[in-house]
Amino acid sequence: MRNLIDTHCHLYLEEFDQDREQLIDQAKKSGIELLLLPNVDTTTIEQMHVVCDQYPEFTYPMMGLHPTSVNPDYKKNLLAIESWLGKRDYCAIGEIGIDLYWDKTYLKEQKIVFEEQLAWSIELNLPVAIHTRNAFPEVFECIHKIGASQLKGVFHSFSGTETELSEIKKLGNFKIGINGVITFKNSRLDEIIRDADIQDILLETDAPYLSPVPYRGKRNEPVYIWETAKKVSDIYKIPVEETVKITKKNALNLFKNISNKGELNNMRG
Repeated sequence: MRNLIDTHCHLYLEEFDQDREQLIDQAKKSGIELLLLPNVDTTTIEQMHVVCDQYPEFTYPMMGLHPTSVNPDYKKNLLAIESWLGKRDYCAIGEIGIDLYWDKTYLKEQKIVFEEQLAWSIELNLPVAIHTRNAFPEVFECIHKIGASQLKGVFHSFSGTETELSEIKKLGNFKIGINGVITFKNSRLDEIIRDADIQDILLETDAPYLSPVPYRGKRNEPVYIWETAKKVSDIYKIPVEETVKITKKNALNLFKNISNKGELNNMRG
């Protein structure tokens, strides 16, 4: 059995309400062992927890406030997010970061929210799942301000340049999250990540978003992660089985809380 870990999947969103159980069954049969579910904001917490309670052996939640959900009520929303951290077990603080692609109105607030959540991760010794879009300089600034040497995590859905990859490598404790974007014809990501050690690569879907070729434009599903795994294998010129083995180990090394669950699944498998 090929025990692949999808390190970033929004399976709890309404896009999956009609066939979630079927998709999970397909994912398990394909060789996927575990899905890590990042939160978005206060409106998604309940449903994320419901899914994790329904499939405790297959899903593991994160807790965080997504940058595009930062608004004038950010203080209240942050408090609501933080209140959950002592109530349940989470594998990371996420999905957090800075996004300036659509709107720069709340840049100041996004920085405050991001830095606060980075501080939580240090306090709780949890990794962070970072979302950054058109905002690498700002994200790096916040990381160094809070304490780069104390932080660890993953740059989810990495789509940066060689220079930005180099800056991430200098941080020392961060992985690169690779999803369907790696399969896009006009993406240079396949060239760029050749400069990354495969020991720093994590596989993810970001489902229901960013479906890989040949499913681009359709709803992304957990099982589609195998297209990403195949592409990464081609880039590093190793068998898919080896890519799965290495990236699983990378995930277990970063997300310490999921180790016991992975071992339990292996025993069942």
